[in-house]
Amino acid sequence: MKRLTDIAIAGSALLLLLPLLIVLSLLIRSKMGSPAIFRQVRPGLDGVPFEMLKFRTMRDAVDGHGAQLPDADRLTPFGSFLRSTSLDELPSLWNVLKGDMSLVGPRPLLMEYLPRYSAEQARRHEVRPGLTGWAQVNGRNALSWEEKFALDVWYVDNRSMKLDLQILWLTVLKVLQRDGISADGEATMAKFQGTPKS
Repeated sequence: MKRLTDIAIAGSALLLLLPLLIVLSLLIRSKMGSPAIFRQVRPGLDGVPFEMLKFRTMRDAVDGHGAQLPDADRLTPFGSFLRSTSLDELPSLWNVLKGDMSLVGPRPLLMEYLPRYSAEQARRHEVRPGLTGWAQVNGRNALSWEEKFALDVWYVDNRSMKLDLQILWLTVLKVLQRDGISADGEATMAKFQGTPKS
């Protein structure tokens, strides 16, 4: 049922939003150059890698030594707008249609995080990653990594269609409120370095 719902909603949304996707692609190319689509390998179900698609929000800016500048220096005003409205996530609907992702599930993070998870935190990969999730509607990037992972695992243990519909509705409200876009003192979210051993 969940997979059929993903296909129906993602497929319909891609068709309905096609004009918007084209306009946003043209605007990104004019403001930040090509490509308009940002591609990055992320861990999916059971940690299996897949290529996630998003709209590009940052410039390819480097310092005098060729090292990439921090996110805050590369994030453009238009990119910040795309992130705050979650419009940068729209290309990921293709990942949902393909089956790499679901509409609802733990957010797909970086491959480099896999060895840093505790056994409990790694359980977030027992389901397909999602466009939105329980952590996203309960604080998003305003939460600590540990808080987010605890919410992800809670979702894994309590998932249902009713909960998914609740999360989708709360996501719409959060996007309208532009709530929890970034962590305190960060343009986005500081990288997860692993949970310190107590």
